[in-house]
Amino acid sequence: MLGMVLRQFSSGISSAVGRAGCGMVSEQRLCHNSSFRIHPSVQQALSEGKPVVALESTIITHGMPYPHNIRMAKEVEDIVRTNGSVPATVGILKGRIHVGLNEEELLFLARSKHCVKVSRRDLPYVLSQGLSGGSTVSGTMIAAHRAGIPVFVTGGVGGVHRDGETTMDISADLTELGRTPVAVISAGIKSILDIGRTLEYLETEGVCVSTFGDSREFPAFFTPQSGFQAPCHVQNEVEAAQLIANSLELRLGSGLLIAIPIPHEHSASGQVIEKAIQQALSEARLNGILGKEVTPFVLQRVNELTGGKSLESNIALIRNNAKVGSRIAVALSKIWKPKGGLTKEFRYPERHAPPHVDSRPVVIGGINVDFIAKAAHNSLVFGGQTNPGQVHQSFGGVGRNLADCLSRLGEKPLFISALGQDEHAESLIQYCGHMDMRGVEQMKGQKTATYCAVITDSGELSLGLGDMDIHHQITETYVSRFADSLRQASLLCIDGNVPLSTIQYVCDLAKQSSVPVCYEPTDVDKAAKPFRVDSWKALTYISPNLRELISINMTLGYPVHFDIPSELDSIIDTAIALSLPLLEYLRCVIITLGANGVLLCGHSDGESLLLCPKAKIRRGEMCAMHYPAAPISPKEIINVSGAGDSFMAGLLFGALAEKNTDICVRMGLLAARLSLQAHGPISRLISTSTVSPQKVEAISWPKPRVWNINPSNGKTLLSSRRQQKL
Repeated sequence: MLGMVLRQFSSGISSAVGRAGCGMVSEQRLCHNSSFRIHPSVQQALSEGKPVVALESTIITHGMPYPHNIRMAKEVEDIVRTNGSVPATVGILKGRIHVGLNEEELLFLARSKHCVKVSRRDLPYVLSQGLSGGSTVSGTMIAAHRAGIPVFVTGGVGGVHRDGETTMDISADLTELGRTPVAVISAGIKSILDIGRTLEYLETEGVCVSTFGDSREFPAFFTPQSGFQAPCHVQNEVEAAQLIANSLELRLGSGLLIAIPIPHEHSASGQVIEKAIQQALSEARLNGILGKEVTPFVLQRVNELTGGKSLESNIALIRNNAKVGSRIAVALSKIWKPKGGLTKEFRYPERHAPPHVDSRPVVIGGINVDFIAKAAHNSLVFGGQTNPGQVHQSFGGVGRNLADCLSRLGEKPLFISALGQDEHAESLIQYCGHMDMRGVEQMKGQKTATYCAVITDSGELSLGLGDMDIHHQITETYVSRFADSLRQASLLCIDGNVPLSTIQYVCDLAKQSSVPVCYEPTDVDKAAKPFRVDSWKALTYISPNLRELISINMTLGYPVHFDIPSELDSIIDTAIALSLPLLEYLRCVIITLGANGVLLCGHSDGESLLLCPKAKIRRGEMCAMHYPAAPISPKEIINVSGAGDSFMAGLLFGALAEKNTDICVRMGLLAARLSLQAHGPISRLISTSTVSPQKVEAISWPKPRVWNINPSNGKTLLSSRRQQKL
């Protein structure tokens, strides 16, 4: 039995883990090999060239007790997803290596009392005996390399034990790093080990060791400083990805160790940790604890001696490693693609080949926790009385809402925003796991934005309160870190929560790179921000309501001599007149009219408004189009906070797909209707099947009213024949 398993297992591994071998076995063999299984979601990501991050499982089986272990395992996977990669936790279940675990399999490892630690030497025996266990660093590296995953995130790697020169107790992690081409992202080497001798041993093994961030000093797991310098240093995810790519290109057959210092706010006192380590090591010797049992014993004892502080630091560094490692995998996926066919070997692009261009939209704006209160009656009583109604918590922010809806529609834009370091932030990050949150920074000492909206029984917004100070942290300096993504984007969306200097920076960069920009005014006070300077001339679209449009005109110095009318035709006349000054530079002004629908004013190509961001504006003829709102009963309206954002996301999604104006607007109306009926600002029912051109065409819609606009002679209703073309 053992011989059969060894032959079966070694046939796939011998070429994959030899010092000279960098090739990967085919997906077909991986899927059907009886001792090796890749989870379908991981397999699909690998076949599509998406970033994947391998994760070990000894933290589940030997690192923490149940249920803390399963909670941590899920949280780490969520962090990987949030930052743009697919998690692939490696474990051994009943004699079979699994790359990627479902919830039931994670629970099995978390609850089992008979799991073993599985390193390279243990694999043949564990598989032959049908045992289950958690993969160590070396075991995970072997599985990750065989599956074609070049990035592996862990807490800390093993090393040369203290007194290792006499005991020869050296972790298999080090020799694995010397012979398996996988990049290991960790917080350095566990501080209970001899860090200096470990670095010397890694040099002997030919392993490239680099620190990540601002310093070359090698971290010591619980603390950012060890007193030793690393031979290499990368400052960010892109530099780390280039380091990995060059190592793979050279086919060295060895791995890399990228050491990320624990965030300072979570680091433990070096003296306290060292004292606890010395005591724990002494107790281990007195109790005759040897070999692979030393590390778990010492770590547990250090946690006890430090009153739990070392465990808190351990959890914090694992979270940080997962975030950074996922972002490195994303950066690597942009320059390192699998070759054709089923083989999963990676090839570095030729030096003269054009770089990968990520042209997804970018959304910059607010993210906050929403508290939505819907009154039981239309008349609210103020003065301290309690009004009956219902209150729901959800997650919003104009920028977040746009990015959320676009993600559900398949665009998945990069979202740039700021969160505090509080309980709200953790909930938001988990809720937004389907979005690309690489651009969302957690700010030390800041509070996550919160917003409270009170709406009447008929669905009208009665009162809004917000604590939005953190949005001032979305600075020009921070956003400039994503300048390449901004330049390459198919569309930039920015909301009024962002500081004016940041709006100026984004508009200037967009103008230089010919990238269309959509501005979401947010509210009356913030609507006019870009119009205080010349930045607004770089805008392509803007989506104000009538009050916001009045504010914009007043900021530009145009006289506004009228109040908001009550009749629809007068509302339309007013909106068109207020849009004209903006159309000297903008492509389209999209005025939201609440229950009266939406009015579009913009440049025409002779048959419709030019909503396609790629199309060039032909100055001259302009037109206006009024679309009634999708019919909905007030009783069906649960939440109004995200309807306008859903509408804009649906419309922009259609514009990016180069659909005609009717399709774009009605996709927006469908999305808005779904969100009005949802407890959250963006309905979870929004998808490419519920909001699509096919869905639009299956519905009988009232025809829009369409006018030619002549700035000197007012507007003229188009003929019915002309309207039919629209």
